[in-house]
Amino acid sequence: MDLELSESELAFQAEARAWLAANVPAEPLPSMDTAEGWALHQEWEARLAADRWSVVSWPRDYHGRDASLIEWVIFEEEYYRAGAPGRVSQNGIFLLAPIIFEHGTKDQQDRFLPTMATGEEIWAQCWSEPEAGSDLASLNSTARRDDGRGGWVLNGQKTWSSRATYATWGFGLFRSDPEAARHHGLTYFLFPLDADGVTVRPIAQLDGEAGFAEVFFDDVFVPDADVLGAPGDGWRVAMSTAGNERGLSLRSPGRFCAAADRLVDLYRSSAVEVRGAPAPSLETSDVGKNVVDAWLKAEAYRLYTWGTVTRLADGGEMGAAGSVNKVWWSELDIALHETALDLLGTDAELDSTWLDGYTFALSGPIYAGTNEIQRNIIAERILGLPREPKGAQR
Repeated sequence: MDLELSESELAFQAEARAWLAANVPAEPLPSMDTAEGWALHQEWEARLAADRWSVVSWPRDYHGRDASLIEWVIFEEEYYRAGAPGRVSQNGIFLLAPIIFEHGTKDQQDRFLPTMATGEEIWAQCWSEPEAGSDLASLNSTARRDDGRGGWVLNGQKTWSSRATYATWGFGLFRSDPEAARHHGLTYFLFPLDADGVTVRPIAQLDGEAGFAEVFFDDVFVPDADVLGAPGDGWRVAMSTAGNERGLSLRSPGRFCAAADRLVDLYRSSAVEVRGAPAPSLETSDVGKNVVDAWLKAEAYRLYTWGTVTRLADGGEMGAAGSVNKVWWSELDIALHETALDLLGTDAELDSTWLDGYTFALSGPIYAGTNEIQRNIIAERILGLPREPKGAQR
């Protein structure tokens, strides 16, 4: 692993840093889980796209910069270091787009990628069902063939669909062959959330905002042109998405390193400037040790990611290592925010940044495949341990 950047990479870093310094809003945007915040986050996506910073690793024909994987990591680090807004388009850009590039038709790439890059169309991930969360293969939503109209008819229910409250398009798996084995007979569909037969019902979170929604399908017609990959091959396509979600793309290390730096700043200021009391010892106090531990783990994740990038650049694959990433960053996110709340004490109720971050971090071990499932994958596919007995996960 080479941590020395080349001259061109340093130039890319300097350009990104300068653009972010000139364009990042001075004040945090309102929550994207509100109508006002959603609109402002879409405007931010458009601003990024106008100067080709929304999807740096994509081809130039789709608003990208043809940036390398290393340059993508550099940009992510600079993005979060600058305190830039969260990405309302992340489901589309980081989860769906990679498999549209890999499995989509040229028509699908031309129709969906440009508006995804500019934030005109925001995508919701519609995977989980009431009886099929991390056990994705047990889903019950169906797709029935309609040869007369040249497409499929969807029925069923999805739940905990991120961004579905305000998003315009969704993507998800449906069982298109009820006679096939669990992981077969599934098909991957793209569908507008305002189509006839689609009902979106927002789900209020702890803070009252609707970052998730239930989506109901009642005889929703989807043309063949909006099937991603081959009919019946949805599981293989979906696993491409899962690898992206658990691996590099959903949670880049820059996010956690920036939070760790803010935590150190909070430690320095909370005891001395706010409370006027001596700072808790880094060596002897639990909260001081937790500050150091969280910072070290964020830096470890950064270095591990650079190792992964090097391996991928040399032709390697992510594979089951994405599960290691997922467990690490989801638990790190909670630790970072819990330590901040410990430092703030009762003042935490007045600090929406850390409190909001904490409530979101609590969902980390659940979404993108629960950490229990990820530990099984690590045990079986990386460590070579025996498979868990059937039914033990229930």
